[in-house]
Amino acid sequence: MARIPVTARLSIDEGELTESFARASGAGGQNIQKVETMVQLRFDARNSPSLPERVRDRVLELAGHRATAGGEIIITAQEHRSQARNREEALQRLLELLRAAAAPPPPKRRPTRPTLGSKKRRLEGKAQRGATKKMRGKPAMD
Repeated sequence: MARIPVTARLSIDEGELTESFARASGAGGQNIQKVETMVQLRFDARNSPSLPERVRDRVLELAGHRATAGGEIIITAQEHRSQARNREEALQRLLELLRAAAAPPPPKRRPTRPTLGSKKRRLEGKAQRGATKKMRGKPAMD
């Protein structure tokens, strides 16, 4: 079978994908009532030999509601009038999901402390605001 490239180092076998077709929902008149243009693309990520363990776990996490309890990812495309365009779109969405899972995670944030200058400016601003509020009170009777 042919391999579908995901990234430079990762590709999946075309045989791992299963497509099913149905009539799309929504408005569209005669075309939508007679032609099966909706595409459901299924990819068994949990049992895929093409995916490394780290990518497999991450893709199931990123898939969210599109992943079943059995580890299968289901992508539905029905935006276009033709079945071919919907097939392309479903495949592209799956590849985007796999690319996002294969990307390395961003580095952890290193917490920083405020600078001395920023602390001084903050305290000066607070003091100035307090002085302004103090001036609003009634004058003291001597």
